[in-house]
Amino acid sequence: MGHGLLKYGNVKEMFAAAEKILGYDLLSLCLEGPEKELMKTVHCQPAVFVTSLAAVERLNHENPKAVETCVAAAGFSVGEFAALVFSGAMDFAEALYAVKVRAEAMQAASERVASGMLSVLGRPQAQYRQACLQALEHCRTLGVEQPVCSVASFLFPDGRVIAGHQQALDFLQQNSRRLHFARCRPLPVSGAFHTPLMESACEPLRDVLRQIEVRRPGISVYSNVDGKRYMHAGHVRRQLAQQPVLPVKWEQTLHEVYERTQGQGFPRTYEVGPGRQLGATLQKCNLKAYRTYSHVDVVAPHEER
Repeated sequence: MGHGLLKYGNVKEMFAAAEKILGYDLLSLCLEGPEKELMKTVHCQPAVFVTSLAAVERLNHENPKAVETCVAAAGFSVGEFAALVFSGAMDFAEALYAVKVRAEAMQAASERVASGMLSVLGRPQAQYRQACLQALEHCRTLGVEQPVCSVASFLFPDGRVIAGHQQALDFLQQNSRRLHFARCRPLPVSGAFHTPLMESACEPLRDVLRQIEVRRPGISVYSNVDGKRYMHAGHVRRQLAQQPVLPVKWEQTLHEVYERTQGQGFPRTYEVGPGRQLGATLQKCNLKAYRTYSHVDVVAPHEER
């Protein structure tokens, strides 16, 4: 992550500032790993945040008009902080400090209990809520107190991420065919993010959001919590503080962003940052909007595949 971006705009300065705020060399971790350390929540969230904004610098270098004329932004989970910085709602350094607090609190919460996340592609007859209820009942028979199993992300029609106690996820995998899951695979994460198991992360995040300056976004920014546009600074603080325990309404966000009257054209869409997962979800939610999609990667042009 980050290869080839250092020549663009303020990217070197961003990583230098990140080292001071985080207390470790994020750039070295992004460029050299080890991957196991980079994938830890405590490091991965700041890395995604900084490299996403570094990719914006690349886009601004290659196509400044795309940045100047942008009318809306959205980010998935921690990516929402990057979208808010891009919109002028937060300063880079303060937002990164909030991301640091969020990442540390979510890492700590994930270490308290064996939990995880499953990427699920369901058949049309799949009942996700019913499947979660069955998994919860299974956990109770095993003696798990206050078990958690719920949809953590709405990605696209029949695409979900389900998260919770490990025993619940094991049950879903073992019974995937009966539950009408066409595909069911564990995600390489350390905890059940966007579920009540992250409750202990909310208060530290709420505290830090009170301390930093938050402004009304200069362009439309859409919240993961309900897919709606942020209206004012207080709205931003309130929604972000709830984000760790509530599902990411990404499919709903895409419907809001691309809602059009008949015959109205779709805007150009740029995905900035590591991976093309958000483009893949757009393709499944709105094929017409996807036709004007492009990806601004965090690797150098000659390294792209």
